[in-house]
Formats: sequence, C-alpha cells, structure tokens
Amino acid sequence: MNEHGHLADFLQARRSQLRPQDVGLETYGERRRVPGLRREELAMLAGISAPYYTRLEQGQSRNASREVLDAVASALRLDESERAHLHTLARAPRRSRAVGRPPVERVPPAMSALLAAVEGTPAVVLGRRSDVLAWNRPGHGLFAGHLDRDSPDDPGRRPNMARLVFLDAHTRDLYTDWPAKARAVVGNLRLTAGRFPNDPLLAGLIGELTMRSTEFATMWADHRILACDVADYEMRHPLVGTLAVTQQTLQSPQGSGPSLVVATAVPGSPSATALTLLAHTTAPRKSTQPHPGAATRTP
Repeated sequence: MNEHGHLADFLQARRSQLRPQDVGLETYGERRRVPGLRREELAMLAGISAPYYTRLEQGQSRNASREVLDAVASALRLDESERAHLHTLARAPRRSRAVGRPPVERVPPAMSALLAAVEGTPAVVLGRRSDVLAWNRPGHGLFAGHLDRDSPDDPGRRPNMARLVFLDAHTRDLYTDWPAKARAVVGNLRLTAGRFPNDPLLAGLIGELTMRSTEFATMWADHRILACDVADYEMRHPLVGTLAVTQQTLQSPQGSGPSLVVATAVPGSPSATALTLLAHTTAPRKSTQPHPGAATRTP
C-alpha cells in the first residue's frame, strides 16, 4: 500500500488497466509514457475536474459524494462488487497511529449449532482473515485431511485457507483450476482489507503471502475484487477421486464475524456419491470392544 492508502492503490491500479481504446478515446498514434488512462482522461469520463480526481486518487479528498464515486466507478468500468468496494474504501477511517492486537476470533454459539446441523456435509468456519476456526469431519477430510483435525482448537495452530491455497502443495493439487481458486481467495482478501484497513494481523498475512508467493503478489497488485458467495470447483481428492462441488459461503448477520463455507454436489451425481463416501470414511469409528459393565455370557 502506498502512502495515500488503499483507495489510492485501487484507483491507480484500475486506471492503469484501462486502455484509451477500451473507453472510445482516440490517441492519434501518440506515444504514452505509462499504460492505461491518464488522470485527466478518467476525470473527463467521470464528468469531474482533473484536479478533484487527482486529490481523490491521492487520498486528499475524503468526502466524495456517492454520485461522484458512482461516476468514477462507471468510468473505470467496475462491476457491482468493485463499485461497492470503492465506496467502502472511500468511507474507510484514516489509519490510526496505535492499533491494538485484535481479539482472538471465536465461533459464535449459533454458528457452532449450524456446523453441527450439517455434520454429514463438508463445512468449515472461517474467520475474517480466512483462519479455520472450526470444521466438521467431512470438512476437514475434504479441504485439509493432511492436517491435524484438532488444529483449529488452538488459536496458535489454526490453519489459514489463504496460506494453504498459495503455499501448501496438497491444497494446490486439490483444485483442478487452481488459478480460479487463487483469484477467489485474493478477491475476498481485498474485500476484507477494504472493510478492515487497520487490522495488523490481516496486513501481516498479506505481507507474508506477498513475500512468499510471486503468484499472490501479482494477483494482489491487480486490485481485482471477487465476491465469491457461491463458486463451483472441480477437486481432485486423494481419497475419493475427482468431484465437482459448489462452495457456498454463509456470512454472519453483521458481516464482520465468521462465515460458514459448505461444499455440496448435485444430488444423485457421482460427485454426491463421492461426498457420501468421504463422510463415511471420516465418520468416527464405533468401538468393537465390549462395554466394561457388560455381562459376560458363559457357554
């Protein structure tokens, strides 16, 4: 993030990705020093003055009206998710000098009950930074069966789905179209960073992934926003083979708490059969030992 903040980064990145011909501007063969639109060109498309847009892009104007932001969004060809993200960035508070460590995330009782209610379906509870706060047995088996099933119980050992997608070879192999999954992870992190710009743990995660994964760094620099409440993926699971699942994310009512990610398949399909097999494989084994208090039958 540059000195002007997330809003400046977002506007500059998206402006650089638009070519004059994309928006019907003639260049008459002139040589341009940088790719993308110039500030004055974008300002003209948005119907605002170039100095005002410059101040907005440099973080010097924090009171832009909804109409101005919508005009800029239209000029940048933003979709609905990106438009909402732009509004969020423009309304974000300035970074405070001292930010305390956020409290440890917990699974609310209502979400724990929901997780228990879908015990036969793969489900994972994710914190806002994509930490795994809890999972049921099929969820653990589908997404990270190679990890300790009890690891979410210890905040210091909790797996992080963003780290797994970019840094874990097992998770990378799990998705047939890994780039699509990776873009979804980055897009969701972008949305979270816009809502919580002063979260030091989130900033640390993004910094770590940027340093350790060139693919993450490239996708992060694009400033693409992707709200993936529902997404279809083909997975290559080491136990049940290839299957197609729909991952649905159920957000908490306030939008700032944990979310529940559930994986389902088309009823009656081979993928549904594979999920049933996975649930059976991961189910707790019934003990074959007699109960200590059971009577012993003599011949």
